[in-house]
Amino acid sequence: MPAELTGTYLTLDDGRPAVRFSRVYDHPVHRVWHFVTDPDELAGWFPSRAEIDLRPGGTVRFTGDPNMPESYGTVLAVDPPRTLAFDWGGDEIRFDLAPEGPDRTRFTLTHVLGEVDTAARNSAGWEVCLTALDAKARGERFQGPHAGVTAPWREYYRRYLDAGLPSGAPVPGADA
Repeated sequence: MPAELTGTYLTLDDGRPAVRFSRVYDHPVHRVWHFVTDPDELAGWFPSRAEIDLRPGGTVRFTGDPNMPESYGTVLAVDPPRTLAFDWGGDEIRFDLAPEGPDRTRFTLTHVLGEVDTAARNSAGWEVCLTALDAKARGERFQGPHAGVTAPWREYYRRYLDAGLPSGAPVPGADA
């Protein structure tokens, strides 16, 4: 059974729906920044390989997801090594990093949803992705979003549905 749910559904001050996840890693901010900006690091935990031109207005190229075609986004905000935000298929992904001492970092991922009915689906996906990032931060390996049918996505999804998160969006690559 997957670990406890860690995502929070919220409405931002501007009225947009979002899901948010937070972790603390035993690494300095610059190391965690590398986890969220280096294409090879991202490939181990993020849903797609992302090559990011780290400047406002820069291009983000997404590849390698068997359920999604190659696509492009735009960097919306970047403040190394603290903040990165970009658009991705009509959604906004934001990473905020804050030091919690010299060798610890609070990592916060906020996924601003283009459509409210994607909350449960996307939260379940992020649980799998962030489990892989958690393992990476510990120096371990976990297949994350690339584990296929062995990933615990369906159980997370069921639990987010039970928790009342908005749902109903199609699930790429699945019959559910």
